Amino acid sequence: MERLTQAWAVTAPGAIETEPLERVSRRIPAPGDRELLIELLACAVCRTDLHLAEGDLPPRHPGTVPGHEVVGRVEARGPGASLFARGDRVGVAWLASTCGVCAYCRRGSENLCPYSTYTGWDRDGGFARFLTADERYVHPSLTPSPTSRRRRSSVPV
Repeated sequence: MERLTQAWAVTAPGAIETEPLERVSRRIPAPGDRELLIELLACAVCRTDLHLAEGDLPPRHPGTVPGHEVVGRVEARGPGASLFARGDRVGVAWLASTCGVCAYCRRGSENLCPYSTYTGWDRDGGFARFLTADERYVHPSLTPSPTSRRRRSSVPV
């Protein structure tokens, strides 16, 4: 039987007064290659999320789930994912992926990558109980679990 979860999706962008976010049931996503399934602990609301809901930033796919200031726990790992263990507390931010080879990526300016994708715009984000994220763009907690393979970080999640 498929497991379902609740999410808030942008179904018809418009002024906040028109309630552009709709509560929907979704299948819990399965993590793909090098991805993590993350159970949400908290997600802040950023002005970018409101731009998406209000249509100032056109959704990249129908029913986009906003939210890119996410803190959660690793629930499962997809094939090839090895940087985090189940139960690790992690953060998921706006940048979801980059090409890794363009001039911007090579100089450390991945946010300018012409092939970048974004959490809560290209990929469903944290206005849901579960989300998936590429582990290479997931940030460790200040106090990772003893099983984490990532070193301590200064990311305050």
